[in-house]
Amino acid sequence: MKKLLISPSNMALGEQESQIYQNILKQSTEISLNLMAVKVENHPDDFLGWCYELLDVAKNRINFDLLDDHQLPTVKKLQDLLISAISFLQVKTLRIAPWPVISEFIADRQEILALEEQFKLMDYIATLRETTLQEMIVEDRLAFAGKHTAKHDVSVYQFDTEWFGSTKSAKGFHQQLADLPALFDQALAHIPLEGPVTEAHYQAFMIAYLGAFNGSDEKPTLAPATRLLAMRRPDVFTPISNNRLDALCQAFGIARLNNRDFERYWVDIVQTIAKMPWFAMATETNELEGHLVKIKALIPTFFYYADKDTPTSSNYYKLLHKPKRASTSSGSRTVKRSKESAATLVDRALNDEAIPEHIKAKRDSIISEVEKGRSVDETIQLMRTIFG
Repeated sequence: MKKLLISPSNMALGEQESQIYQNILKQSTEISLNLMAVKVENHPDDFLGWCYELLDVAKNRINFDLLDDHQLPTVKKLQDLLISAISFLQVKTLRIAPWPVISEFIADRQEILALEEQFKLMDYIATLRETTLQEMIVEDRLAFAGKHTAKHDVSVYQFDTEWFGSTKSAKGFHQQLADLPALFDQALAHIPLEGPVTEAHYQAFMIAYLGAFNGSDEKPTLAPATRLLAMRRPDVFTPISNNRLDALCQAFGIARLNNRDFERYWVDIVQTIAKMPWFAMATETNELEGHLVKIKALIPTFFYYADKDTPTSSNYYKLLHKPKRASTSSGSRTVKRSKESAATLVDRALNDEAIPEHIKAKRDSIISEVEKGRSVDETIQLMRTIFG
């Protein structure tokens, strides 16, 4: 272990990497006796590999039973520093890597990225773009805006809506969006659905987005705005989130954005990514690249740290594998839907040609059950069991 801990001192680290290493070393020192008890055979000769190896030690191989309670926050801090370092180092490669390297990196990580699920989200969002937020049912509006709820029926929403920038903590944003969706539609209307997006388009969006909060006690923040922009034009706008912003800004060599840096977002994030070699080189030579080209401004999000637990941390996965309760009388809460949402979800399901006409004739009954909180698939299956 000692050899592992000191090995970066023999690597040619840049100034940023050296500072990261010193911060990691400081946390490691406080639990050095625990770390020294771990046998290490893999000694990477690069800093990224070193971060992965030490993170594996800190997450999976250290003996947590021997840690004192006051040491647990130190271990968590060490893990967080290593995860941030890995994200920084991987995102940093975007500055110089050509398109084949970028696409190969993502292809190699398809499973831990839950890439199929993320693509399903973007395919679904593509069907919504020509519908205004005001016209959308609540579930679709939240899917577009990045907030997952129990109302997102897993038979329809076969993905976590919070990939590419969760906005669940932006309560003020969601309150305004629920109350005045038309104002956000006016802002998004300034961003063309096709063709070049100019700074003038973005400036017009920004003015309208900020104006959507006029007369409200809620303050407009940048992250939710970038989520809306990224769903509108995933080939132009990259969503940002507070927990990954440090790694992104460090990797791009820019000062950290704050939650009101609307002007800097266009210059430091959008234009910086647009000037990277791979961005201009992006071409479709296989099915995976075909998906990536359409959402190429989202590609930096695939370079953040992910591991084998990432797919199972998806809200979709958790809902899909949530233990079923026998009845609501036990105290479980029923998730009710509006009649409009229930009707929309049921109609989508009944469009399937495999569903018999006599089941489609039960549309109103199915809607009624879905409105009460039963899932669409469960209700249709129940109808087929009863009526054949």
